[in-house]
Amino acid sequence: MIRAGGVFAGIGALALLGGCEVQQVDSDRPETARDFPQATRPVSDLGANSFSTEQARDNRGEAVTVMDLAGIEPGMTVADIGAGEGYYTVRLAERVGQRGRVLAQDIDPDALSRLGRRVEGDRLENVSIALGGPDDPHLPADSFDRVFMVHMYHEVEEPYAFLWRLYPALREGGKVIVVDTDRPSNEHGLPPKVLFCEFERLGFRLREFVRKPEMAGYYASFEIAGPRPEPAEIEPCALPQEDRAHIGGDA
Repeated sequence: MIRAGGVFAGIGALALLGGCEVQQVDSDRPETARDFPQATRPVSDLGANSFSTEQARDNRGEAVTVMDLAGIEPGMTVADIGAGEGYYTVRLAERVGQRGRVLAQDIDPDALSRLGRRVEGDRLENVSIALGGPDDPHLPADSFDRVFMVHMYHEVEEPYAFLWRLYPALREGGKVIVVDTDRPSNEHGLPPKVLFCEFERLGFRLREFVRKPEMAGYYASFEIAGPRPEPAEIEPCALPQEDRAHIGGDA
């Protein structure tokens, strides 16, 4: 049975980098994000929902490698954020089994519609589908053993608001899993040190970091390390010097 989540309107504007300064245009940001600092890095445009062909990804063992690193076991409850057309969703559903649950979330209703047809066709009764928001994954509190964000975190326009609202969704011992590519954030990737900093600012700590060719990038897992800060207490991460230079800025 597929449950559709609510529709949450409004996509924030791209952070504009001028030299070392970010132009703050709060009126162009979602109202729900304005209590949080704005990212000091550029954000990639939304990419295609298919990162690569599923057969190519299976041939190099991507999903198996990531699920093994993440310790996915039968009975777990997992969120697949930025699920697209469901490459990870269907494989996670098989791994967690009928005693487990997978919530597939995306902000693209067309992609979710296609995924819904796939889930119905494959009779994946342990999968639910929800439409998320650009600054809020809209995950129920204390519900997930793992939250997956695969080749999508660099597209999150309001990372501090997004992670702040994701934080309560983890169960005790839960982890956030990020797979991405080590390249500038406006080129559909994210330098690991930027990723580490943004998660640290929200009370997470890095648990594991691995580079493997099977993933065409890197794997990082995070766990809760301390209390969630108040929005006004969050200090945005500075864009690294080399990344400023890459996109044409000066320190």
